[in-house]
Amino acid sequence: SLSNAIQDSLAAEFGITVESIDTQNVGPSWGEEISRKALQGLIAFLVIIMIYLALTFEPKMALAAIVALIHDVFITVGIYALVGFEVSPSTVIGFLTILGYSLYDTVVVFDKVRENTRAITATGRYTYAQATNLAVNQTIVRSLNTSLIALLPVAAILFVGAGLLGAGTLKDLSLALFIGLIAGTYSSIFIASPVLVQLREREPAIKALNQRVLARGGGSATPSQRIQNRRDKRKKRS
Repeated sequence: SLSNAIQDSLAAEFGITVESIDTQNVGPSWGEEISRKALQGLIAFLVIIMIYLALTFEPKMALAAIVALIHDVFITVGIYALVGFEVSPSTVIGFLTILGYSLYDTVVVFDKVRENTRAITATGRYTYAQATNLAVNQTIVRSLNTSLIALLPVAAILFVGAGLLGAGTLKDLSLALFIGLIAGTYSSIFIASPVLVQLREREPAIKALNQRVLARGGGSATPSQRIQNRRDKRKKRS
């Protein structure tokens, strides 16, 4: 075969044995193997994360986080395929990295949601959607600042390293990271949180809470407005 002929020529040229020459085939089968391993790693990652979030927070938060992660994967893979880049081990590493970052961003938001909704049915001050919206408002600046800081070095690698300097080995990893960081930032705010609200508002206790709040006119004021009103009242009393 051609491979054996090349091995024999190299061995004769450099005076070494054929057994000391290693061969590796790069082609459709190699790309298929990478895709299969990437899918296996992705499934294992999602299962472990879903179990962790279900135990740490609650099952519905875990489901909402997984929906956001799947969105990030589809967006990143879609744009990656659109630009025509080849799938490489660096691509797989980039995908798994952005999943971890997106999950971190979602956990930050959900932790604040859990804090705001603790004993919410007992207090009955505002609906679950309002409490979740307040949590998003409280964490959005932190999320945007963190994402911007993370995007700067990745953008430098992508546009300067791979684009201007021609370091092709960096483009696979940097493109996946760049797209994934952007997708993960807005998915934790605009996808994970609304999905969580939709899931929780199906519960009878949350439905009853929403009806009580709306019945007494509490649905017209946002939680942030309520907090500001309470602060104003304290200032007047003092």
